[in-house]
Amino acid sequence: MKRLILTTDSSAAGALQRAGLADLVIAIEHRLVWGPLPSEEELEAFFTPRRMQPRGLHWLDDTPSWRLEESRLKDRGLIELLSECDLAELWVGPEPNAQLVLLWLLDHCGSKGAAVSKLAICYLDLAVGGAEPERLTELNPPIVKVTQEHVELAARAWRAYRASTPQAWFDLLKSDLSLLPQLERCALDLLDELPSRTTGLAATETRMLELISPGNVQPFDVFPGQEKRNERRVYAYWEVGTLLDGLARCPVPAVAGLEEGPFTLDMHDDARRFAQYKRSRLSLTDFGTAALAGEEDFRRHNTIRRCWGGTLLTSERLWRWDAESRALIAPE
Repeated sequence: MKRLILTTDSSAAGALQRAGLADLVIAIEHRLVWGPLPSEEELEAFFTPRRMQPRGLHWLDDTPSWRLEESRLKDRGLIELLSECDLAELWVGPEPNAQLVLLWLLDHCGSKGAAVSKLAICYLDLAVGGAEPERLTELNPPIVKVTQEHVELAARAWRAYRASTPQAWFDLLKSDLSLLPQLERCALDLLDELPSRTTGLAATETRMLELISPGNVQPFDVFPGQEKRNERRVYAYWEVGTLLDGLARCPVPAVAGLEEGPFTLDMHDDARRFAQYKRSRLSLTDFGTAALAGEEDFRRHNTIRRCWGGTLLTSERLWRWDAESRALIAPE
């Protein structure tokens, strides 16, 4: 095998393969922007040959089984595969989750020494998922060979994201991040998802309330997506559905009119419930209107317990973010 492409979107992997841009294309879609991060042991085992890793915690789990069989990839480790390649290109879009996967991958390969010499980063200004093969062949994006400096910056950023507080991640903004051109934007996008200093709402939640504020809005009108008005790209489908639940199904709701839930696979599998969910007509409560205006603090009336990287955010230990002044506010 001469050329391998690693990307972070399965549809992009299929399109890149059909475009004939590499001998093999593999997607790594593991979600890192939502929920608890894998343990140190799980992170270390993720890229190794499969042994006892649970489903979802091996780097080949997002590749269709037929492709694994066809390419003789089943259960193999990344470093072993890289040893058989002349070049491995990392086609990674600007979305924060994709950038976090890039940091993780560079950190892992950097710890293995020789693997770094096979890597190159393909800098993309757009998410390649859903792009037609013809368009991909015309992109001709800049490609940069990975150096030890790339690895060191990625390792530092990856450690920062996994730390028990957001402080080290915030401190990245004081450094020169130009070696990884999309890292600064990623850092800010993720900090924006901490509760706001004034409203207690994260950026995606705020945008959803803005879109709901005219009233008579259906749930999927506030979900991000291609040609959608919600331009936030930190969270994906299931995560945004959970956020909307959190705004509507809490002690003091900001959103009224959500007819079904919670936003689970069970609800999607029930045609009646899912249809009722989609027919919901959303509006802001008086509290939601006040929170959006900065006159109420959503988090002072509703409990929080969720992960942001390696940080556990709780009502008792709540890190906040002031986007206007780019200030990180520690728990009181």
